Amino acid sequence: MTLDDLGWNDFNLGILGAAAALAGLVIVAASVNIAEIVKERSLTARLGAGIGTLVLAITASALALFPGITVVGYGVTVLVATMLSSAFPIHAARALVADRGPHSRYNVARSMVNFLPIAVYAAGSITLMAGSPAGLVIVAVGGIVAIPVALMISWVVLVEVLR
Repeated sequence: MTLDDLGWNDFNLGILGAAAALAGLVIVAASVNIAEIVKERSLTARLGAGIGTLVLAITASALALFPGITVVGYGVTVLVATMLSSAFPIHAARALVADRGPHSRYNVARSMVNFLPIAVYAAGSITLMAGSPAGLVIVAVGGIVAIPVALMISWVVLVEVLR
């Protein structure tokens, strides 16, 4: 069974467009204060995690639009993209844990937010690899979760740099 037969193209096209537009806006907004952002390792890492989350949403949605891709094939490709994207929240978590600023007691909780979309995409891709089309719903939730999480991460970085 291919994804073409399951009617998810419009949804994936919508997530793809929204995430791509948002990624562009975040990059432009960050470029205004990039000199200040790069001075603090944790801010740079967190911004990378936010943008990486949007890139994962873009990639997962674009892969779903491949003509003739099967449910299992889609699951494999989303899992690979998820594993590659996990480098960004891992790096951000390490940078946050190393940060000994005045709010460092919250760094573990801050780090965990970065992993939410990764966890959802991983669960969806594994479900798809098992041959269950229900994984499409989980991956769709991953796209829906990725956008507000990336927005939140990016917003915090853009505001925190002005403190």
